[in-house]
Amino acid sequence: MSDDDDVYLSPEEQLGEDTTAGEGEEGEETDKIQVLPLNKEIIIEGLSLLCQTGKKLEHAFIKLDLKERALTDIVAISSYIHIRFLDLSNNYISDLSPLASMTHLLWLKQPLSEFAFLQWLSVASNQIVDMEGLVGPSIETLILSGNSIRKISGMQSADFANLVILELRGNHLETTSGFDLPNLRKLYLVIQTSSGLQVQ
Repeated sequence: MSDDDDVYLSPEEQLGEDTTAGEGEEGEETDKIQVLPLNKEIIIEGLSLLCQTGKKLEHAFIKLDLKERALTDIVAISSYIHIRFLDLSNNYISDLSPLASMTHLLWLKQPLSEFAFLQWLSVASNQIVDMEGLVGPSIETLILSGNSIRKISGMQSADFANLVILELRGNHLETTSGFDLPNLRKLYLVIQTSSGLQVQ
C-alpha cells in the first residue's frame, strides 16, 4: 500500500483502543461493514451529464450517482447546487438536511423506508413532479410545498402509516384521486380546477 492510499480506521482504531477485545459471539453474528463519510473523490467518481447552467457560459455536472457507497453522511454534497438527478440508495445516511441547498433537484432516489425513525421531512421549494416511490413508514410530518406535483395518487396508508400532517401548498395539484391516508389530521393544499380557480 502506498502512502497516498486512503486508510479508513474505525473509531476504536483511531483512539488506539484494542479492537480485538470483545470479539466472539457478537463478532460472529454480524460482519463489520466499512462505512464512510462522503468526500470529494467519491463525488467526482459519481458525477456525469455536463449541462449549461442558468448563466450562458457556465456548465456543471447535473447527475450524481452515489448508490451503494456505504456512506454515513452527505455533508459534502451541499456545495453541488446544480445537481438535478441524485441517487443515494443503499447507503447508511441518517440526515438529509444537506439536500436543502440543492434547489435544482428534479429526481432523488433514496428509499425513505431505510430511515426507520425519520418522523419529520421537508423537501419544500424543489422541483418534484410526482410522489412515485415515496415511502416513509415513520414520518409524521411531510412538507412538499413549492414543488411541481400534479397528483398524489401514490400516497397510500401502507407507505405512510403514521403520517399526521401533510403540506402540499404551492404545487400544481389537479386532483386528489387515489389519496388514502386515514390517519392524516392536517392537510394543506390548493387544487387547480379546469376553470383556473384555486380551491383551498
